[in-house]
Amino acid sequence: MAFFRGAKALVGAYFGISVLTLAVIVLLRDDSAEVNSAVWVRATIVAVSALVTLLCAVRAARGSRAAYRRLRIISAVTVVAIAAVVALPGTFPAWLKAEQAVCGVFLLAVVALINGKHMRSLFAGR
Repeated sequence: MAFFRGAKALVGAYFGISVLTLAVIVLLRDDSAEVNSAVWVRATIVAVSALVTLLCAVRAARGSRAAYRRLRIISAVTVVAIAAVVALPGTFPAWLKAEQAVCGVFLLAVVALINGKHMRSLFAGR
């Protein structure tokens, strides 16, 4: 569906940033002030989640109602999780919080796009 082009692009950007973040973590792995175990765990979970979200977006664009439903749930829950990570003091370095904030903006746009009246109507009768 052409209506999913924007959502797929945003989710693709989210996935790309997540993978790049893992690469940065590998490069900074010897700097304990910038990369701790929480950073490794969070970034790995985010990258896997971003991949799942991208797969759902692709399948939803092909007309899968189940994938559309999953995309709606995953993107909304992820936005809330990102907001919590950004708001938590001390657990994550500022650079990771900034990266998460960017990802959150992308996903917030996805949530707005896929929960719009027109998009919901496309899947209402399936």
